[in-house]
Amino acid sequence: MLKLNKLAKNNFLSSFDISTREALDILELANNFKNKDLKFDFNNKVLGLVFDKSSTRTRVSFQVAMSRLGGSTIDLNPSTSQIGRGEPIKDTARVLSKYCDVIAIRTFNHSDLEEYAKWSTKPVINALTDLEHPCQALADYLTIKEEFSDFKNVVLTFIGDGNNVANSLILCGSLLGVEVRIACPRGYEPSSWVINKARKIYKNKDLLKITNDLYTAVSGANVLYTDVWSSMGEENQKEEKEKHFNGFTIDTELVNKADKDAIILHCLPAYRSKEITDEVFESKKSRIFEQAENRLHVQQALLASLLSGENI
Repeated sequence: MLKLNKLAKNNFLSSFDISTREALDILELANNFKNKDLKFDFNNKVLGLVFDKSSTRTRVSFQVAMSRLGGSTIDLNPSTSQIGRGEPIKDTARVLSKYCDVIAIRTFNHSDLEEYAKWSTKPVINALTDLEHPCQALADYLTIKEEFSDFKNVVLTFIGDGNNVANSLILCGSLLGVEVRIACPRGYEPSSWVINKARKIYKNKDLLKITNDLYTAVSGANVLYTDVWSSMGEENQKEEKEKHFNGFTIDTELVNKADKDAIILHCLPAYRSKEITDEVFESKKSRIFEQAENRLHVQQALLASLLSGENI
């Protein structure tokens, strides 16, 4: 019988809201969801989605995950609810706690997410903020684990902006003991707060490397990962960022600098010929769509872990 352990913290706002053991348990449970016919009775459980940002994979994967658990989802679009009219978060959070059993929030300011969690009596999940994207990172590490069996001696190189995805890769990587290298133009490094927090967790502080030297970061890497150069809300910076990120494209020449068995990841959506070439995106090394599928399985595991502590 598989033991489904309820997470120690009631919320999942950050990769640091779970322990190393809990991260590994979620990945194991996600793998079981993917490969076994696990049955749950979460009938009458409701997931509320509060999305201030547009979404494809996060929204759909959460909805399907909750459906497969036997529960239902309500989509709270700010443009069609009082949220968009400026109702205080503390009021919205307390009301939603009366209706929903768990709430996933996708917003801009991480402080808004924390405000929801402060006032909600039900678990709150970070479905993306400008600071972190922890659900994405769990799916990424599940994909890596599927490829390499474990995380021992795995080198993950993220190429691009030190954004929310990079931050969560660093934080989750520190829990799992993965060597994470971030290669970005000068001035686009990840959050110093994230770097400092991660280095306190890493047993070997040399496993986290932040560099502006692209080829050093890629040399011998097992995983090459990239994301769009301009995130949602940065549309007015697009042209300027493209100038700074010129040369930071994952192409065949760059892939050849990595380990011969290296895989390619991208959290999507992708702008081919910008951060990644079409040739690399569609290559045999790509695990991009396996990675996207794993969002579903990880979120099933996360929801189940927050909603129940029973044996299955």
